[in-house]
Amino acid sequence: MIAGFEPFEAEGEGVTIHGVRGGEGPPLLLLHGFPQSHLLWERIAPLLKDRFTLVMPDLRGYGASGKPASGPDHAAYSKRAMAADMVRVMAGFGHERFFVAGHDRGGRVTHRMALDHPERIDRAAVLDIAPTLAMYRSTDERFARAYWHWFFLIRPHPLPERSIAAAPDAYLDAFFGGWGTRPKISEAAMAAYRAAFGDEEALRAMCEDYRAGAGIDLEHDTADLDRRIACPLLVLYGGDGVIAQCFDVAALWRDRAGALTVRAMPGGHFFVDDHPGATAEALADFFASA
Repeated sequence: MIAGFEPFEAEGEGVTIHGVRGGEGPPLLLLHGFPQSHLLWERIAPLLKDRFTLVMPDLRGYGASGKPASGPDHAAYSKRAMAADMVRVMAGFGHERFFVAGHDRGGRVTHRMALDHPERIDRAAVLDIAPTLAMYRSTDERFARAYWHWFFLIRPHPLPERSIAAAPDAYLDAFFGGWGTRPKISEAAMAAYRAAFGDEEALRAMCEDYRAGAGIDLEHDTADLDRRIACPLLVLYGGDGVIAQCFDVAALWRDRAGALTVRAMPGGHFFVDDHPGATAEALADFFASA
């Protein structure tokens, strides 16, 4: 929950999506990443609510949203499925066209949404990601060490789930502490993230997200390699983060988008948590210029 915003449950594509919404102005969909939930936006939302109607869901498999069963191809947790959820949720609220911004896994959902549903997206922003296919193709020792969780979570069920379940707090502490500085996450949000890591179905769902990312998502991305994002795209990345150190962020997105704005933000991967004012300002400036 985020104070001042209304909780909702809405139908995605065969799954119930939980979230919060509120504010006034053009619709802006805000998507979180791993291992977080809509609570990622708790410091951002109050800064944007007077300019945008905010919709902040938990992605399928995260938070209080549904956690569907998955098959060998992990398609239930593909970014295509997650993007379809969000388009349906927004349409249910009467938002046939909207802005969208996503951090981490939410950024990957945003990328896929912009390709699959270009008629729905007026402007998009991705936060601290490079394109998934490019990241896998460019993997080297430095990236593999920094993004160790990518290669751990994709291992077949139940190895990562059982390993994390044996010491969930230790895993979360190692994850959040492995980015140079520990992000400034509220006690309430951290408690919610810890609770998810104590839930067997939530752990399975989060691992399925990554398994999809290393399989079916790459198939979709390869098939669409020659397609470009049609709407204006904002790329924000942590200037002190792994993405900045390992990739030429601007060049990679220039290959995939036409109208592109790229901006380094203070801090590392979790700059949304650490620098909410600067993040809100960057998003507001971009979306307000539509």
